[in-house]
Amino acid sequence: MSELVWPGIVSSLALLVYYFTLFKSGMARLRFNVAAPSHDGPEEYLRYVRAHQNTLEHLVLFLPGLWLFSLAVSPLWAAGIGIIWPLARFAYALGYYRSADARRIPLYISMPPIYIFVLGSLIGFILKIVGD
Repeated sequence: MSELVWPGIVSSLALLVYYFTLFKSGMARLRFNVAAPSHDGPEEYLRYVRAHQNTLEHLVLFLPGLWLFSLAVSPLWAAGIGIIWPLARFAYALGYYRSADARRIPLYISMPPIYIFVLGSLIGFILKIVGD
């Protein structure tokens, strides 16, 4: 059970990164005077909104994948692989705030952990069935 602390820490960091993008998106709404519920505004504002929305879209895959992989394979491996995601997504957001092109490398770095988690957990659970 104590090994689950590590994916828990990674999950908490991922949620903090998401909250960071949420906060920055809300602050951009004020900065660019975009009244709710509109998301129409200048390109710079839209980059803040997209960084937030894209992070949410990936978070929905990342968190369950992290925990499934923790159960099917290893919590330590899940945390070791998973730490890449919040770090890369933070860099992704900072890059996107500068320009759309500046988000690409962190985006590409943040995606493999999700693929590893989804496929690895599926393989891990199948091996558990076969092994029983």
